[in-house]
Amino acid sequence: MAEELDVSVIQEAVRKRYADVACSAAGKFGYPTGRAGAVGFGYDAMLLKDLPDTVLESFCGVGNPFSLGAIYPGEVVLDVGCGAGFDVIVASRLVGPRGRVYGIDMTPEMVERAERNLQQAGVRNAQVVLACAEAMPYIAHRFDVVLSNGVLNLSPLKTRSFREIVRVLKPGGRLQYADIVLQETLPAEVAGNLEAWSG
Repeated sequence: MAEELDVSVIQEAVRKRYADVACSAAGKFGYPTGRAGAVGFGYDAMLLKDLPDTVLESFCGVGNPFSLGAIYPGEVVLDVGCGAGFDVIVASRLVGPRGRVYGIDMTPEMVERAERNLQQAGVRNAQVVLACAEAMPYIAHRFDVVLSNGVLNLSPLKTRSFREIVRVLKPGGRLQYADIVLQETLPAEVAGNLEAWSG
């Protein structure tokens, strides 16, 4: 599908859309976002209860990667396409002070928002950096778990993204992700539409 459009054009459309979402996800998607979205996807209410609404207002995940398996104290976790940092915050609470969580996002505005959200939530065992899924700035076999929530579908270079995930996971590491998947080939007019790629 990416052949229909230049990869850099798709990536710029995604950046532009999510720069806007960094302010708020309200009304920008056809499914619940923010706190209502997190509750609807079954996030642990105890992990949500003391988070300010400002931390959740840019949450636009499409599911709950934590529902796919436990995250254990002391683990090292990577969130690919971390957005405003909500899943990073959740993971940071699960790994505890002996663990570490890293987030990457390709949108500068999202990284800035995530940094503010981590500070506001009092998170000290996590870091967010500007990077893309296709070229992660980490050594091989670094992570126990890689998370992603509604991001891999946005990449026009999915094979490269999955190769990077495999590279940075420890042997026996786990990939836990929620995403939108196709069951059939998209019509050309949709596959070549920038709005479809970035939404």
